Amino acid sequence: MGTTSGAGSLPDLDITDVAGQWQRFCSLLWHNEALGMWLDVSRMQLNKKQLDQLEQPFTKAFEAMNALEAGAIANKDENRQVGHYWLRNAALAPNAETTTHINSEIERMQHFGAELLEGKIKAPNGSCFTNVLWIGIGGSALGPVLMIRALQEHGKGLPFHFLDNVDPDGMSRLFNAIGEELQTTLVVVVSKSGGTPEPHIGMVQARHRLEMHGCNWSGQAVAITMDSSKLDQEAVDQKWLNRFDMFDWVGGRTSITSAVGILPAILAGIDSSAFLAGAAEMDALTRIPILLQNPAALMAASWYVAGEGKGKRDMVVLPYRDRLEVFSRYLQQLVMESIGKRLDRQGEVVHQGIAVYGNKGSTDQHAYVQQLRDGIDNFFATFIEVLEDPTDIPMLEDSLPGDFLDGFLQGTRAALSEGGRQSITITLEKFNPKNLGVLVALFERAVGLYGELVDINAYHQPGVEAGKKAAAEILSLQKQVESLMRDGTERSIEQIALELSNANASEAIFFILRHLCGNSRGLTAIGNWSEPESLRFQKN
Repeated sequence: MGTTSGAGSLPDLDITDVAGQWQRFCSLLWHNEALGMWLDVSRMQLNKKQLDQLEQPFTKAFEAMNALEAGAIANKDENRQVGHYWLRNAALAPNAETTTHINSEIERMQHFGAELLEGKIKAPNGSCFTNVLWIGIGGSALGPVLMIRALQEHGKGLPFHFLDNVDPDGMSRLFNAIGEELQTTLVVVVSKSGGTPEPHIGMVQARHRLEMHGCNWSGQAVAITMDSSKLDQEAVDQKWLNRFDMFDWVGGRTSITSAVGILPAILAGIDSSAFLAGAAEMDALTRIPILLQNPAALMAASWYVAGEGKGKRDMVVLPYRDRLEVFSRYLQQLVMESIGKRLDRQGEVVHQGIAVYGNKGSTDQHAYVQQLRDGIDNFFATFIEVLEDPTDIPMLEDSLPGDFLDGFLQGTRAALSEGGRQSITITLEKFNPKNLGVLVALFERAVGLYGELVDINAYHQPGVEAGKKAAAEILSLQKQVESLMRDGTERSIEQIALELSNANASEAIFFILRHLCGNSRGLTAIGNWSEPESLRFQKN
């Protein structure tokens, strides 16, 4: 069990009081020997007064988390459970059928991955697979990218390429980089609903490029999606190489312990079982219903107090390892999509959220630490350090890089504290698959508890859905504009809007026409682009 020594006579945060600060550090430091992990929140404005005030809210938050794990409906607007915690301990699932399904999918992935890496499953041309092209968006890409960048070792598993955007320039560069190896590239398409535009567009483009190279799409394609989705039906009908389930009760931003993270781990030669075990161990530690003994609760409490319960401070994530360079990007979606909500559960407008950004240490010493130290005090930092260094990097010129890295971390932490800036420090004895699982679960649990403290639904994303709807409306408008202009008549933007019976769409029509004119789509613009009302457009 992880422990702190308690807050019995906890001094308030005052960095000028050296003895008091040491006492705070000793009292609030959480440590778990089995995980080789420490969590220090002593440099946050988490004083005894706040801890006492939060005791009752946390009692309710712990109860809510227990109900969630037991299968309570979390998304009442979607009538949906939230069960990503079951993925790393299937025995906790609310029924035997779900437990069996989770275990079965893990076994199927392990079997598929082993046979593919051993060369028993081959590409359609008879050769072994040499690459993986992963197509997904949001959590369906961020989780796998984190897994690969953080854990894949040189020479193990298959190289990965990620198509995680609909940027045509990015697609072109990616396909050209793979080149002739497209014939031996496994393509994994991830879309929970099967209807998300970005992965569908990526899939269509990838399929076209593979078929241009004489590839057999169905013999190279794998789907990760919900049972009976549009994508699932397509994979069945066309006899794709394999299909793996995404469960209705797993959101994209918490899908890294599902097939979305486990399949890439297996194909990259990463110990996926250790990753799941680490997440399960942290889950267990963060079920302890005592604030000072629960690391996720300590983090959530620190976030809450720092931002006055209203997210008034940003979270700056500073991992001091190259392997965790993308962790801040991963946390951006996990934290911001979960906590960034306009309404609370009572329907009141609250505009909750915690902005997340970060890079890596010690790069940050030469980037934005200057502002963190001397600029606007609107953030708290989260340092992540790993104690164990690789043994193949020797001492040269009487110095070890790892010592400098540790010195920079401690120096930055001290400099921020001297400037009155708050910080959390997470320390891992080692970094490995198990401890990545530990980190992921720690932040997932902290997000869940924080959501309860501020009474928002951390498990839906109405803002994302609104953005998708708005994008669909623009794409529909573009088709209407193109159809109208086919007759060759010269029109102004206002005339186009009038003829489309959409008088409020002039600005959107300007953007659409500018894009079409910039891409040789057969339209000519006459007039001055800096004076939109002067412009006339005509189909060539």
